[in-house]
Amino acid sequence: MSSRDIMEQIEGYGRIREEMLVCRKYGIDYTVEKGHTARLMGLLHPRAVRLRVGTVVRETATASTLRMVPVEGYLPPFQAGQYINLFVEKNGVRTSRPYSISSAPHQTGYYDLTVRRVENGFVSDMLLDSVKPGDEFESTSPAGNFYFNPLYHEKSMVCLAGGSGVTPFMSMIREITDRGLDRTVHLIYGSRAEDDIIFHEELKDRAARYGGFSYTPVISEPSKSCSELGGFITADLMRKVLRDTNSKTYYICGPSGMYEFCMPELEKIGIPERRVRREMFGPPRDITAEPGWPEAIRGTAEFRVSVRGGRTVKAKAGEPVLTALERSGIVVPALCRCGECSMCRMKLLSGKVFQPRGVLLRKSDRDSGYIHSCAAYPLTDLEIML
Repeated sequence: MSSRDIMEQIEGYGRIREEMLVCRKYGIDYTVEKGHTARLMGLLHPRAVRLRVGTVVRETATASTLRMVPVEGYLPPFQAGQYINLFVEKNGVRTSRPYSISSAPHQTGYYDLTVRRVENGFVSDMLLDSVKPGDEFESTSPAGNFYFNPLYHEKSMVCLAGGSGVTPFMSMIREITDRGLDRTVHLIYGSRAEDDIIFHEELKDRAARYGGFSYTPVISEPSKSCSELGGFITADLMRKVLRDTNSKTYYICGPSGMYEFCMPELEKIGIPERRVRREMFGPPRDITAEPGWPEAIRGTAEFRVSVRGGRTVKAKAGEPVLTALERSGIVVPALCRCGECSMCRMKLLSGKVFQPRGVLLRKSDRDSGYIHSCAAYPLTDLEIML
């Protein structure tokens, strides 16, 4: 018995076969649409975006905003809280850094990137000291998951910012207040000194003009004349300024140390981890001070990193494997640079690395020997596969 004979015995086969014949005769030929979806996705999420510096705005003594306009065409849309990965070349090294977009999504003519100087910063010094209007850069499309989701997040938002971690919140605040969205926001912004608070005057003005937005700066090293709250963002401080801490979604953005500090404080006021959203800015300043770092290994210790089928480069224990590769001219795809997005993942064939807490390594990657190279520090000689 042939397969055709067997199919004929299945109930309903004849009717379905007739419908197939009708569709082939009168249906739509979708082959003419081939490639249309890819072209549409390319407009919304291009692989690369060419940007030009339109103007540079000095925010504080340590921070400036680069207003980036498209070299041609238009800018891809984004959600308030997302970032782009900006590619730069310095001293013959091509690298990239993620910068949150501080402008609002409805400002479609430009992206504002607010850059703060980092001590011994490889890229921030160049962007703050050398970049001028007219300079051109390449970046990725907007990315990241640090944004408001109406399906899961409460309309009442508490934003805990530290230093330049205020930048994604600035995009959210500008969008919510400019458009009159049905959300309430309380920004608690930690800064070292009162004269180094980014967007301070604008934040005070928006808090005075919009009832749904409240602003509380917290200064860790206040001067004698400082009128703002002093100290750190503790549980007691949050109880004092928020009064009602329930029915809210909490967002944390700043250096990794801030996340490590704030999470236990949120636990003290009864906030479960599922109601906390986070965005970390870069790797720890001193990885050797992280819990679990082996005391016998100094950050200046050097090891060899061998790329299977490629070169062998030197790497310091105190810097991520990704940074060592870039310094040697080996370009690795990267996006978040804080161990979250997995763009820079690579397979560790031999050797041992240290990965700090907070790295979002999938279980399948961990079981298969993959690492996030932007947050992996060599503890021995390594062999990797890109």
